[in-house]
Amino acid sequence: MARRRKYTDEQIVGILKESAAGAKTEELCRKYGVSPNTFYVWRTKFAGMTVPDIKKMRALEEENRKLKMKVAELTLDIDTVKELLTKNF
Repeated sequence: MARRRKYTDEQIVGILKESAAGAKTEELCRKYGVSPNTFYVWRTKFAGMTVPDIKKMRALEEENRKLKMKVAELTLDIDTVKELLTKNF
């Protein structure tokens, strides 16, 4: 089960814009109840992005996750078929 996000994409962008405008990281973290580690992860991941960009990125990440699952399933199927074909009957 996925964890519920506390902050929306709009809020994250707003917090990062405040930081870019000159607000201190420690003050922002206290104000919004975010750990400095979380803030720096957001800054690394979302710096310079707008809300539509973040939503598009999240959609692409989800699609990528689904495709990786399909590839893994197909790889297992191929391995199973290869194993069955190499057995001596």
